[in-house]
Order: sequence, then C-alpha cells, then structure tokens
Amino acid sequence: MSLAFDVTEDDFDPLVVARSHETPVLVDISADWCAPCRVLGPLLYKAVNGYAGKFVLALVDADENMRIAGRHKVRGFPTVIAYSHGVELDRFHGSQTMGFLTKFIDNVIARHAQHVPGTDGHS
Repeated sequence: MSLAFDVTEDDFDPLVVARSHETPVLVDISADWCAPCRVLGPLLYKAVNGYAGKFVLALVDADENMRIAGRHKVRGFPTVIAYSHGVELDRFHGSQTMGFLTKFIDNVIARHAQHVPGTDGHS
C-alpha cells in the first residue's frame, strides 16, 4: 500500500484505526479551497516520503467526508490527527513549518514505539 492514500467515511476504520496498530497514521483533514491546506500538503508528502514507512498519511477531503470531520470535532482546516494503536494520540491545526512537522512526527513515532499492549487501560 502507498505511504499516502485517500480515505473516506466508508474505509476510515480499516485504513486508519486498524492500520494504526501496526504503524502510526497521520490523518490530514483538509479542503481544496483552503489556502493553508495547500501549503501544508506538500510538506506532509515530503515528510511521509522522507520517513520511508515509519508512518503513513491518510488524506481526507473534508467536503466529501463531513462525518469524519464531525467525528473528530474539527474546527478548522487543515487539521492533522495522529492515530496510534487505534486511538488519537495527538493533533495540530493550521499550516506549520517543516521543523514543527519533524518534531511532531518524531514524537508520534516515539510514543507509538513505547506502547505496551494492556497498559493503557484498554484490553
């Protein structure tokens, strides 16, 4: 499977939630009309390719998948949500610098690797 892929309401759970048990999944919820989204998008692609499989990028078109945005209580675009081991781990809003993205991604990868099944109160 590709490192970056489109996700819809129909396949969100298997492609994001289930897959996040294997590797962290960053969910980019954005819209074509959103200028900050057009700035952040290329940086996310550069990051996902640079990290070569340490995380994957799920792309959600907010206009086509309003329920996903609603489910995550998104208040602005872009919103990037990190999933790890089936749950939301962290998020940020708006366009960010590559330096910010690197720190965010490094933190998500480290926290994903530290997860020990059965220690988070979920069985």
